[in-house]
Amino acid sequence: MMPNWLNKRYEILWEAFRSSSFRVDDAARVLKEKIDDSEEQINVILSELRKEGMLKVKFDPDDARKRIYQLISREKVISKKLSLRNKQLTRGDLEALLKAAADLIRTRVDYTFILVLLFYKRISDKWEIEFEAAYKEALADGLTAEEAEAEAKNAIYHDFDISEEFLWENIRKDPARLPENFSKAMKILAERNPGLKDVFENVDFVQFTTNRENAEILRQLVELFSSHALHRVPPDILGDAYEWILRYFAPQKAKEGEVYTPKEVINLIIGMVEPKPGERVYDPACGSGGMLIASYKRIEKSYSRSEADKIFLFGQEYNHKTLALAKMNLYIHDIRNGQLALGDTLLYPKFKEGEGLRKFDVVIANPPWNQDGYNEEILKKGEYWRERFQFGFTPKQSADWAWIQHMLASAKNDTGRVGVVIDNGCLFRGGREKAIRTSIIKADLIETIILLPEKLFYNTGAPGAIIVLNKNKPKSRKGKILFINASQEYEKHPDVRKLNRLGDKHIEKIVKAYSEFRETEGFSRIVEIEKIKENDYNLNVTLYVFPEEEIEDIDVAKEWKEMLSLDAQIKDVTKKIEKYLKELDYE
Repeated sequence: MMPNWLNKRYEILWEAFRSSSFRVDDAARVLKEKIDDSEEQINVILSELRKEGMLKVKFDPDDARKRIYQLISREKVISKKLSLRNKQLTRGDLEALLKAAADLIRTRVDYTFILVLLFYKRISDKWEIEFEAAYKEALADGLTAEEAEAEAKNAIYHDFDISEEFLWENIRKDPARLPENFSKAMKILAERNPGLKDVFENVDFVQFTTNRENAEILRQLVELFSSHALHRVPPDILGDAYEWILRYFAPQKAKEGEVYTPKEVINLIIGMVEPKPGERVYDPACGSGGMLIASYKRIEKSYSRSEADKIFLFGQEYNHKTLALAKMNLYIHDIRNGQLALGDTLLYPKFKEGEGLRKFDVVIANPPWNQDGYNEEILKKGEYWRERFQFGFTPKQSADWAWIQHMLASAKNDTGRVGVVIDNGCLFRGGREKAIRTSIIKADLIETIILLPEKLFYNTGAPGAIIVLNKNKPKSRKGKILFINASQEYEKHPDVRKLNRLGDKHIEKIVKAYSEFRETEGFSRIVEIEKIKENDYNLNVTLYVFPEEEIEDIDVAKEWKEMLSLDAQIKDVTKKIEKYLKELDYE
């Protein structure tokens, strides 16, 4: 939608030149004659027409310092825009775009700016598609063009209430005021759309661009994102691109204390707890939303998108900036059946029902490992502490078992499955942790414990463990715990030299062992709780199952023969050297 002032000048120039070439002096003469535009305005007009795709520019063959211009007909421009709009970007296209953005800001700027711009571009482009559909529908209903345009701008037709002046392309047209215009747009959007408050309130473009270098980075980022329309990019591709940025910057952010759970670990835990359509899934430490999104995508893959839309996703996150990433992540994936809340889960759980906690079918999380500061005195200040910490209180230096107890308390009694990624040390440490662990083992709530390989996580080289708990264990699994030693189930990470990762075959092997609840020598073992009692309720996986070392068969006779051959070769070489030395008179 070209502004009226620019549209009028295009029509004057088109009437004068049509598709013929012209120079800036020619344009100045025509516009001065018809509208009395000044010479200073001409360059602005030509620049804006070029941005709108209405003008081609090339060097003057007679004078390289000058330009020759040629207008493009409306029909060609519309046809081109429609073809671009209907063209779906590939994963490769998007990854190349984001790689360029990442390289532009690397080590200098918070990567959140890339994600916010991607999100803003998406909702802005989608607004235009929604406008187009509503406009056509209004015309079909008999409204005039003017009435249809006004109707199509109504917020009821759009995911978000955005005024036309704050659409991406309109903000982009004034490069000198990008920071102010983006900041103003986000403030007003957050007021009109309360759900966007968490997304936009932590990004200050004006503060960001007080540095001249950052101002140039913002301009380049905007132009970079403007090179592609995100109207019809499928949610799974756009979502994967969003997560690519999170993953790309994970090593850098890990140094600053942020935690990113590798998608392979998420896929493993989701494969074991198996969310189903219609169930409630809850992540009390949801981070950027990876586990909730993986739950949705698993159902979509196993059933259909309509069945995935029947799942209910809930997440709580302590860090407001990370919560904003999660909200954007769900929207980018086109997942609307999620509720995310801000707050300290161990003290103030946000999801309640009646006089207590809301209960869920699946509870999954990778909470902060060995979180400090949640001893008995602190936890008793929190809500529903009697309901949540029935098995005891954690020591000040590690809240691991406080998280596990909260997750258990949040799980339904009949269908509740719990999967938690946690520090391996909580399986065998003594003191208060041992007391809680002992009570939970005696209550027969632990189904499986998995020792993970080392160096899977960006923020620690420690192996970590997964504990699967079940409030309604099958009869065949009662009184037993399956231990899986997956410490050798890894491959080298393709992108990060010092990291390992779980391959598809490793995930499949672990999930199969869990689902079949079977033993494999050196890999998995079913242990009676009575046996664990004999080991003083120590759950260290290596105490029960240890990978077998491969024993190499040695052909002794062959090895002896090769050794004698080498000995003979050494003697032969020694004789030759002695001979050469004698010839050189070095005896």
